[in-house]
Order: sequence, then structure tokens, then C-alpha cells
Amino acid sequence: MELDFHALRELLAAINQTDVAEFTLKSGDFELIVRKGASSNVGSAQSMPLGTEGMPISTLPAPMPAPSPVNSSAPPAVASLANDRLVDIISPMVGTFYRAPSPDEPSYVNVGDRIRPGQVVCIVEAMKLMNEVEAEVSGEVVEILVDNAQPVEFGQVLMRVNPA
Repeated sequence: MELDFHALRELLAAINQTDVAEFTLKSGDFELIVRKGASSNVGSAQSMPLGTEGMPISTLPAPMPAPSPVNSSAPPAVASLANDRLVDIISPMVGTFYRAPSPDEPSYVNVGDRIRPGQVVCIVEAMKLMNEVEAEVSGEVVEILVDNAQPVEFGQVLMRVNPA
């Protein structure tokens, strides 16, 4: 299994979004163990080639902690702007933004569309998993800030909605 640094950061960010206390990933000669809330270490990763009687040849540095939430008092997918009435729909994770369920299907929403709570407005792909982002407010989409198939960060504003 090949897990580069970018994929490792995405995985850690996704794990940080959950209540999972321990996560283990094993594949052939690779093993990754992540523990949240451990007193000595957030997580560790070891690469152990086959045929070494269990002795690691190299140890990777402990992974960087995932980013902390932008505003812990706000709902995970929506943060209100203080300066105006618009509501931001933000990315719940690091990944790739998609406006439609597949390239040959229409976009979930376009500028000017009316949305309602629970309606899927886009997808953020992370680690080959398609995560639907749902609206938490009703209103009109006034701005889509990310181009289709572009990478997004945790907490990045994806769309702006005029609530009504």
C-alpha cells in the first residue's frame, strides 16, 4: 500500500472529524496506528518490510495533528458572517470539491437556486470516499466560490447563501 504525505494528512483530518479513539490500517508490509487522546503520542506509523522477524527497518515521524475547527460553536457545515446576512457553507474536511454526482450529471445547485435544509449541495471527496455536503439553511445560493474538481481545505468556504 502506498500512502504519501498528502494522503496521510487527509486521513488524519478525516479521523479527527470522528469520535474514533483508535484507528489501525494494515496492508501487506505497512501498518498505521492512530490513537486520539493518548498521553504520550497522538499517533505513530511504522513501515515494516516482510521477512524481518517483526523488527522495523524505518520509523516515520509522528503524523501532524489535523487542523482544529474554525469555529467550534458553529454547526460543522455552516458559519454565519458577522458583516452581512449571507451564510457560508464550508467544507467539513480536506478533499476535492465536486458540484455534481458524476461528470455527466447536472450540478446539485447553481447560483440563483433555492435550497432547503438537508438538501445535498455538493460532494467533497476524501480518500476515495464521496461525502455529501448538505445545506443547513434554506435560502438562495448567491455565490459558488470553488471550481469543480478543485482541492479544498477543512473550513474553506464553498458557497454563500442568502437565507430566507
